[in-house]
Amino acid sequence: MTEEIEAEGTSCCASCGIAEVDDVKLKNCDDCDLVKYCSDECHQLHKSNHEEACKKRMAELRDELLFKQPESSHLGDCSICFLPLSLSESEMYLGDVLQQPNLQWLPLCQSDTRGKDEAGKYMSILPRTAPSNIEGGIEQRKKRIQVNDPVAIREEGFEQYNKGDYNSAFELFSKAVKLGDADAHAGLADMYHNGKGVEKDKEKELYHLEEAAIGGNPTCRYHLGYYERNKERAVKHWAIAAAQGDDRSTKMLMDAFKDGDISKMDLAAALRAHQAAVDATKSPQREEAEEFERRFNFRSHCNHSADIAP
Repeated sequence: MTEEIEAEGTSCCASCGIAEVDDVKLKNCDDCDLVKYCSDECHQLHKSNHEEACKKRMAELRDELLFKQPESSHLGDCSICFLPLSLSESEMYLGDVLQQPNLQWLPLCQSDTRGKDEAGKYMSILPRTAPSNIEGGIEQRKKRIQVNDPVAIREEGFEQYNKGDYNSAFELFSKAVKLGDADAHAGLADMYHNGKGVEKDKEKELYHLEEAAIGGNPTCRYHLGYYERNKERAVKHWAIAAAQGDDRSTKMLMDAFKDGDISKMDLAAALRAHQAAVDATKSPQREEAEEFERRFNFRSHCNHSADIAP
């Protein structure tokens, strides 16, 4: 059909040209939003004419999704204080969670897993349902898996991956992905990168890195920038990750500035966004809790050293 018909594809069939009226309903192309068809037959007849434009539009739509700044990181917010969880190692994997009767597990920052007693000393404020040991945590994870909790399924995937049971890990990651867990894509990307349980596949690795990045994982986005040969696209990835608080991405942006791949103005904007993301995770309560953790770990180390001293 003519380019005019395709250009007006929102109101008429791109193949036969019939207009959308009460008794004629048009359906969008399965892969893009450029054209519509009145039937599967017209879709097939017009496929060869539309294929090039369709692929181009598919790539554009994918990039719009890929380079959209996520509302938050994959860690989300603390379920009590509602501040974003920090990307720092101390809070990346807290281990302390609040379990509700419906087996939904909620992430907590360090300041909200501890309160103070009357003497001003920190104490745990986790409810009785929280696991008190490793065995208890494993048992609760099993219960969550039974009700198709994607987070529990993904965590079990990492558990099996670390044990070397790559077949089980792949199945668990794949199931978690189908249930909507973005971080499970990171596990699959790692498997395709290292060839553990699957054949090494760069295309599939990049796909899963992209899906994890779209879901808010700045580490995966950092790696996308690292792999990207197009400097402009790499800088976009690092700028997005930096705005989520990722430190490594800010270093890559500064290197890109030295190479002339990002302007001084854009670099300054990215650094401001990074600082804003870091500041958003701070509060006096969190700083006090972190100081408590440092002192506690230091005392534990000293006591342990004294126990093993000759």
